[in-house]
Amino acid sequence: MSARDTALRLWHAGVQAVDGYTATARALEGPPPDQIIAVGKAAASMARAALDHFGDLPCLVVTKDGHGGDLPSSVQLIEASHPVPDARSLAAGAALRSTVAGLGAASRLLLLVSGGASALAEDPVDGETLESLMALNTALLASGLDINAMNAERRTRSRIKGGGLLSGFGGSFVQVLAISDVPRDDIGVIGSGIGAEPAAHGFEYDCRIVASNRIARAAAAALAEGLIANEECLYDDVSALAPGIGARLRAMPKGVLILGGEPTVILPDNPGNGGRNQALALELAREIAGIDNLVVVVGGTDGSDGPTDAAGGIVDGTVWGDGADEALRRADSGGFLESRNARLITGPTGTNVMDVLVAVKC
Repeated sequence: MSARDTALRLWHAGVQAVDGYTATARALEGPPPDQIIAVGKAAASMARAALDHFGDLPCLVVTKDGHGGDLPSSVQLIEASHPVPDARSLAAGAALRSTVAGLGAASRLLLLVSGGASALAEDPVDGETLESLMALNTALLASGLDINAMNAERRTRSRIKGGGLLSGFGGSFVQVLAISDVPRDDIGVIGSGIGAEPAAHGFEYDCRIVASNRIARAAAAALAEGLIANEECLYDDVSALAPGIGARLRAMPKGVLILGGEPTVILPDNPGNGGRNQALALELAREIAGIDNLVVVVGGTDGSDGPTDAAGGIVDGTVWGDGADEALRRADSGGFLESRNARLITGPTGTNVMDVLVAVKC
């Protein structure tokens, strides 16, 4: 098997190990809830698992455009914009609040949370508008801030984040099952804390992380022959990360290197087509230019890298070339990689556990 085929097989194995349906199905137990709510990029796959397990129940799903397929017609489905909210995000926030507030005193709620909820559902505090939220999110995405800092800012503008959504629940029990797309798997950060426990409440609260970057990397590592390292370390600007990773790639013997995390990128005015994974892939293409039998796959486990239809990139020693420097400067890594047939295209994956990089040297 070629280095390219091996790298892709390992990357996909990691993603499949944290599939939203499978991860949720493993965790479901106890009596059926009175209401299912699923919000985030993996909401549809998580909701399908719950409905298959418990049967036809009231269910509200809020997810990204194109991610809500194969749900029963009885499900209330709201698809909205990501990574910048739109008017449908406000409609989704209102639906979430009214659904939670409408549940009775003895009711049980199953809340399924995955990354992306910060943009997909919003109910702004007084003084905020859709326009101000769109401007905030656009600025945050271009700032180079990490997810903890960005979601801390988002929580201050929202009535449903940081425990706000569940503060309106008057029932008896909330079960939160979450797919983590943040460092340290903090429910207060995932989706800006849309599933977090309120400071004061009168219900029983139980929260479990059912899928994470660690689980994805472990699955890929279990299949790797000649594993060199398996680390969660992709936490810096892509231009700062690339030289260190590049040095490791150039020095690595035959084998497999697996890295995870969520790098950042600072965007110029009027950026081109791309995202953090495509930018990192192109930066690494420069680092390994001219090296034979070495392939790097780096992609977002949700299948979408920034506002593009690609998950990331697949690069080797032949990808770097004329125009690549300019593409990085203009944040148009996706355009350059497309011209080299080097984009990673998966479509929606049904999960979201940050990013995974797999490098294979044959």
